[in-house]
Amino acid sequence: MQNLIWVALGGIVGAVSRYLIGEYTARHFNASFPVATLFINFAGSFIIAFFLIWTSERVLADPRWRLLVAVGFCGAFTTFSSYAFETFKLFEQKAVGLMFLNIAANNLAALAAVVVGVVLARRVA
Repeated sequence: MQNLIWVALGGIVGAVSRYLIGEYTARHFNASFPVATLFINFAGSFIIAFFLIWTSERVLADPRWRLLVAVGFCGAFTTFSSYAFETFKLFEQKAVGLMFLNIAANNLAALAAVVVGVVLARRVA
């Protein structure tokens, strides 16, 4: 039961963070490209990579932190299902160029974020 509380707490923060980023980008960016999803996928990929490497290779962390951050926060924060649906909608709207840009940007940005997260986590004492 206690593990569920850690996951739920992380999930609350992750879901609220995702919502706030979506609201911010809706006000400040063009709606024709899903900027919020791209940013969230990039940030979530960085956070999970940095956190998991840092807490498994650099510092001794209580296993509940993994539940809170990796499972709860990142699970609620990252948006693969939104990414997939938005990609399909771009296809449906015959915005094939934007669709391929979305696929490339999300995948390349997420992989780049993982690499940066791993490198930085391995450099932090």
